[in-house]
Amino acid sequence: MSKQQKPVLTGQRFKTRKRDEKEKFEPTVFRDTIIQGLNDAGNDLDAVAKFLDVTGSRLDYRRYADTLFDILIAGSMLAPGGTRIDDNDKTKVTDYCVFAATEDHSTIRNYAQVFNKLIRRYKYLEKAFEEEIKKLLLFLKAFTEPEQMKLAMLTGILLANGTLPASILTSLFSDALVKEGISASFAVKLFKAWISEKDAGAVTSSLRKANLDKKLLELFPANKQNVEHFAKYFNDAGLTELSDFLRVQKSLGTRKELQKDLQTRLSQECPIKEIILYVKEEMKRNDLQEHAIIGLLWTCIMNAVEWNKKEELVTEQALKHLKQYAPLLAVFTTQGQSELILLQKVQEYCYDNIHFMKSFHKIVVLFYKADVLSEEVILKWYKEAHVAKGKSVFLEQMKTFVEWLQNAEEESESEGED
Repeated sequence: MSKQQKPVLTGQRFKTRKRDEKEKFEPTVFRDTIIQGLNDAGNDLDAVAKFLDVTGSRLDYRRYADTLFDILIAGSMLAPGGTRIDDNDKTKVTDYCVFAATEDHSTIRNYAQVFNKLIRRYKYLEKAFEEEIKKLLLFLKAFTEPEQMKLAMLTGILLANGTLPASILTSLFSDALVKEGISASFAVKLFKAWISEKDAGAVTSSLRKANLDKKLLELFPANKQNVEHFAKYFNDAGLTELSDFLRVQKSLGTRKELQKDLQTRLSQECPIKEIILYVKEEMKRNDLQEHAIIGLLWTCIMNAVEWNKKEELVTEQALKHLKQYAPLLAVFTTQGQSELILLQKVQEYCYDNIHFMKSFHKIVVLFYKADVLSEEVILKWYKEAHVAKGKSVFLEQMKTFVEWLQNAEEESESEGED
């Protein structure tokens, strides 16, 4: 039986598959639709949000994200650099955009809501929106001052509600913007809007996560990149929380550097006189107080040694080592506050390093004899200023010495009366 021949398809296929067709890139057609919709909705931002929601299902927002955000913020398409492409043709621009809005917080917050809703609805726009804001920040020079301020408010509000990440602020460090003072004035307005939505703690936490906390000084030109200038500028703008934050950051950074240098000098067994001179110069240069230095000195001195693991040997080793460095500590304990901080640090160290538990009172007596700690401070520590760590053990250790100090004090008082 012969096999039946299968039919053969002949002729040409005229129909091409939809996905094989190359769609034309037509931002102007897209622009006209968006402008028309915004003009129809007018100042009713709920109607604007609704229009954008519905239109996204038939227009390609992914492809025209740049154009969409340019129009919503600036009212028209923007050329590279930030100039308006269609400024001369009023049918191609809209007055219902962020730049044309009233410059007040609640109005701009309502615009921020439009962006929130849009990005929640079309999640794929999230990254494109971040890129748009970064781009607009680089274009700031092309915008008027009121436009810059409105963009700053919008950005601050969107940073506060998490629509934008703090990393977009890297655009503000562009040389052209910094030199003309645009970065600093924009940042002030932005931070004010951000803080009014959240609080200063939330702002500084976001800056830290984005590694921008150490870059804040770079909002100013090189000759003004100092804490004093920053503090005055931000204090004058009513942003004392940020100038305080920067001072603390700067101080922490300085202390870390100082600790690193000190550790090196101690491990190289630099002469104590040289170390004293170095620390005093650093204190003066960075405006550091004695009480900010003493704990750091103690840590470095204790880190400079490989300690014996045997409890009976470590006390002897510690006393020998600390006797050598007592003159260094004495120079930086001229105030009661510094002495007390040192004594508390010694207590914490002996508690955290179990081999030192029995060494505590001997270290204190050594420091008393070497004029590092005064009897007033030791008595104050004993009565009220000790920390919680191992306090019962250490107070018991110190009991006899404290009684001796008190008796000596009473004797000297009665001698004075005689």
